[in-house]
Amino acid sequence: MSSYDGKLVMMANQIGRFYGPQKQVDPATAIATHIRKFWDPRMRAAIVAHLDQGGVGLDPPVHKAVERLKAAP
Repeated sequence: MSSYDGKLVMMANQIGRFYGPQKQVDPATAIATHIRKFWDPRMRAAIVAHLDQGGVGLDPPVHKAVERLKAAP
């Protein structure tokens, strides 16, 4: 994993930790929406590429969110 990928994983997991405890939203949906709205397209492409290479380090809800980004960019 490159240092850039590591930073993206860290950032995505931080987003996941924010949305995880919120009861009124599906965490994976909220994480995917946040990444879609606020991350640069190159960042989104890099996190999807990281998922394609195994997704090492992604927390489970973040992993699901990135799968959704991949399915519907």
